[in-house]
Amino acid sequence: MKGNVYIYIALMAIVTYLIRVLPLTLVRREIKNVYIRSFLYYVPYVTLAVMTFPSIMDATGAPWSGLAALVTGVALAWKGAGLFPVSVACCAVVYVLEMFFL
Repeated sequence: MKGNVYIYIALMAIVTYLIRVLPLTLVRREIKNVYIRSFLYYVPYVTLAVMTFPSIMDATGAPWSGLAALVTGVALAWKGAGLFPVSVACCAVVYVLEMFFL
């Protein structure tokens, strides 16, 4: 049973290595396709959103307070507020909702 664990770890390492190395070895020229460049431009933002959104909903005592903080944060960021004011406002919204309403 213990030997299988090492095989699984080695297989995961090989797959991870191939995913990172193959694009570097296969694509030597600059990518000129507009659609591929646009897709690659947004990959980091989508990845960050996919990792952050579930955490926002689960980090609070109730999903509703997390959702309210998310809406507050998006609205303030849309209006041009910086990272610190947005985070303080989101924390305040969660605090008030969970302390007095939920």
